[in-house]
Amino acid sequence: MLTLRPYQREAIDAIYAYFEEKSGHPLVVIPTAGGKSLVMAKFIQEALGYYPSTRILVVTHVRELISQNHAELLGVWPEAPAGIHSAGLKARDTESQVLFCGIQSVHKRAYDIQQCDLVLVDEAHLIPRKANTMYRRFLDDLTAINPQLKIIGFTATPYRLDSGQLHKGKEALFDDIAYEVSVRELIDDGFLCPLISKQTETQLDVTGVGTRGGEYIASQLEAAVDQDPITQAAIGEVIAHGQDRQSWLLFCSGVAHAEHVRDALQGREISCECIFGDTPKETRDDIIARFKQREIRALAAMNVLTTGFNAPSVDLIAMLRPTKSTGLYVQIAGRGTRLFPGKENCLVLDFAGNVARHGPIDLVKPKGKQDAGGGDAPVKVCPQCQTINHAAVRHCIECDYQFPPSEIKIDATATTREILSTTKPQTEWTRVYDVTYGKHQKEGKPPSLRVEYLCGFNWHREWVCFEHSGFPKRQAARWWSQRAPAGTPMPHTVDEALEMVNSLRLPTRIQLRRKDKFVEVVGARFDQPEQKEARDDRSNAA
Repeated sequence: MLTLRPYQREAIDAIYAYFEEKSGHPLVVIPTAGGKSLVMAKFIQEALGYYPSTRILVVTHVRELISQNHAELLGVWPEAPAGIHSAGLKARDTESQVLFCGIQSVHKRAYDIQQCDLVLVDEAHLIPRKANTMYRRFLDDLTAINPQLKIIGFTATPYRLDSGQLHKGKEALFDDIAYEVSVRELIDDGFLCPLISKQTETQLDVTGVGTRGGEYIASQLEAAVDQDPITQAAIGEVIAHGQDRQSWLLFCSGVAHAEHVRDALQGREISCECIFGDTPKETRDDIIARFKQREIRALAAMNVLTTGFNAPSVDLIAMLRPTKSTGLYVQIAGRGTRLFPGKENCLVLDFAGNVARHGPIDLVKPKGKQDAGGGDAPVKVCPQCQTINHAAVRHCIECDYQFPPSEIKIDATATTREILSTTKPQTEWTRVYDVTYGKHQKEGKPPSLRVEYLCGFNWHREWVCFEHSGFPKRQAARWWSQRAPAGTPMPHTVDEALEMVNSLRLPTRIQLRRKDKFVEVVGARFDQPEQKEARDDRSNAA
């Protein structure tokens, strides 16, 4: 039986909760490699179970994603009434109840498709705001035919370079973020592979490169960075750092640049091939298959492999393409976050200054049209292994080198930035001896469930907001799913919850995070043998 990860279940529940309260078009934000295809598949299966006459379209732009999403649904639900409409996949179905579509093939076919109740858009950040585009014309035509049409966007990066966040501003297609989980949370929970970064001696200089539409002008960028001495130096560092790594991705600044990177690697007896946007389908499929089978060690890419590319073994990424797009930067880094046997982390070598430009990928918060990333992160480089660490750490996250307190330095140059933030608020796990529940009422606010945990001689509290909306309610859904018997629906009110608390699992330990003078409960463990031991200890003590 398929078991969803907790956050995947939360994402689906958040969609239901959103439509119970609102009528807009929501976004679901799950990091690269977090399993958006599985979330969509399970949601489709459940939605058709609840509403059998519903017709659903799943639309995206890359044939690999179309095929992947279709296969994911059939894996979850082999009897699914699903079909494909994609010229690239040589399929022209317009009749299936669940239709997986390529936007390039279907954008003029809304009136052939006719009935549609729900559209799921994978990689929703690729939908432009402008009305005169394939996506917007197609969705407008579908809405004209189906006035009650709902659109759900799925993405790892809910923003665009040209227009900022997808759910804000004039002409935004989406109205809210129904659910969002961070890459940091999934890494900490063991669902994604950590990223680490090393200081590189070689840095690409973009001084004088112009900007158009918020991004570097492609021809000027390639001319600036595609210089043989720089390429040879960078490849020398890639090889030095990648000796113990098996699958390398190198993102380049142009077609000729990628070819020169490939030649530099092959010249040093490293197997490498190039992939571009116009690489023939058969050639591209063959190269990717050989890469996944470890017959090719490295791929040099230009304008591809940032979406719809699933190669879990990737353990080294070289950024040889400076970009002003936070979304592109995050997507590139995300190629290394998939789990793979024997893979402890993925090394990101940022020759392009992208980490300094946008900040760690788990902290970027673009707000406006310029798609600017998170702020500066003070860092220090380990003198023993050259790993980039946050300035606040005392030991290197890679080799455990102890930094002398007097030698801590903050360097704000582009070469000493971390790809993933390494500082987190201090937390601790503590044993739970008893739990009590009550109703908490704050003037002017909906009531919440007050949960108190006895840990030694101290009581720690948290508040569960069943009657709130947005993020607090989603957190309540997560809290409930961890504790309630399988299949038990979340209560709508605190009073309902209080009637059911005797059936809830009790945590054996809770995780506390200390912030200033306050302590908050941020996690729980449920280990039945240890729970019995804890209760026995408490009984004996009494």
